[in-house]
Amino acid sequence: MRNIILASGSRARKKLLESIGLKFKVIKSNTQESRRINAGCSQLVKQNALAKAAYVATREKTGIVIGADTIVLDGKSVFGKPKNKSEAVNMIKRFSKRPQWVYTGLAVIDIDNKKTYLDYEKTKVFMHRLSTREINKYLKKYKVTGFAGGFDIQARGSLFIERIEGCFYNVVGLPLAKLYKLLKKAGIGILLLLFALNTSGCIREYNIATGREDLILYDTEKEVNLGRSIAASVEREYKIIKDQKLTERLDSIGKKLAEVCDRHDVVYHFNVIDDKEVNAFSLPGGFIYVNKGLIDEVKNDDELAAVLAHELSHIVAKHSIKKLQAMLGYSLLSILAAQTAGPDFKQGVDLAFMQILSGYSKEDELLADRLAVKYVKLAGYNPSAMIDFLEKLKEINQKQAPRPLSYFRTHPYISYRILTVKQEIGENISFDDYINKDMEFQ
Repeated sequence: MRNIILASGSRARKKLLESIGLKFKVIKSNTQESRRINAGCSQLVKQNALAKAAYVATREKTGIVIGADTIVLDGKSVFGKPKNKSEAVNMIKRFSKRPQWVYTGLAVIDIDNKKTYLDYEKTKVFMHRLSTREINKYLKKYKVTGFAGGFDIQARGSLFIERIEGCFYNVVGLPLAKLYKLLKKAGIGILLLLFALNTSGCIREYNIATGREDLILYDTEKEVNLGRSIAASVEREYKIIKDQKLTERLDSIGKKLAEVCDRHDVVYHFNVIDDKEVNAFSLPGGFIYVNKGLIDEVKNDDELAAVLAHELSHIVAKHSIKKLQAMLGYSLLSILAAQTAGPDFKQGVDLAFMQILSGYSKEDELLADRLAVKYVKLAGYNPSAMIDFLEKLKEINQKQAPRPLSYFRTHPYISYRILTVKQEIGENISFDDYINKDMEFQ
């Protein structure tokens, strides 16, 4: 394979290229980035990317040089990386008030053939409204001066994101699909794709729950090991309640659901976390956690079964493993699946957990609800209880602003979900159901 050079000192970009199996070296460009819009944001980021790539290309005799530049556009103002904590606070506070656009310019220079290829990507980002306290707490623990806009979407900063419209990797700082097209023009695209697929060991499998073929990088054993790594971290950070009566209740309901679900190649584990926050989540490989605060809100076993069935459905459909392999890449997940101790291990576990807590796509949430209705019914519980609990969540959210790890943040699209569950059960759909669905993101 030809010599490939990344003209950037960005750790995020470096990890993205590593995740697709690309062999390259890093030479940081020392050019000054412009933040003046003369001919539009797309032209600005392409010019900056080209300047970075050209700086390195003139100092190398052969190879392919990749340059990239990312900015955030808020209104008519352009933002790059914050210079200090104070600037980061002001950026994040501003961005949380309204959507903004993230632009990344790409430049690929083929030194040998004296050819240059340019492109750009843009993504619309919607953040939750954040308090100064939330922002300061985040910045106290995480250094974000290396990220455009002052937040890291691949770590705890992902909890601030309500949703994005467009390419996720663009927000990270390197839109891989656009980069692949440019590399292909330079004559290495096909080799890159084959190399990435061959080294990742990816397999296609038919998922009976989703009714379609999925691209999965891990067999069940590796998925369980990955989930076990994250679960160990969760149980170090959070207190697990050992109350026998509560544990037996959870296990009894969970076992009935597991028996009727569409996936039986993993053992399902159910645990209660001693936390007042109303929330629940699942990990790859069969690990399900419910906060004590959520259990206190359910009025009967039917509602608790609905919650557990929803989380179990994410495992059945392999939503978490697919999300993690897409966002974190094969290399990092392999470290976690192998449970190999090392400097990258703890960081990898934290990243994986944050990605899971950042919530799933609307498509995944609604599929989990449709499967949950099926499993709840087969297990002998009342599926209408799912609607009752979702309505209760809406009431809780209206009384208090959703916090970073609340159910409303980690399980969005509540109004869509209520409508979907009603359709799945066969209940009457009211005009208000459609109005609530359309108003959810206004």
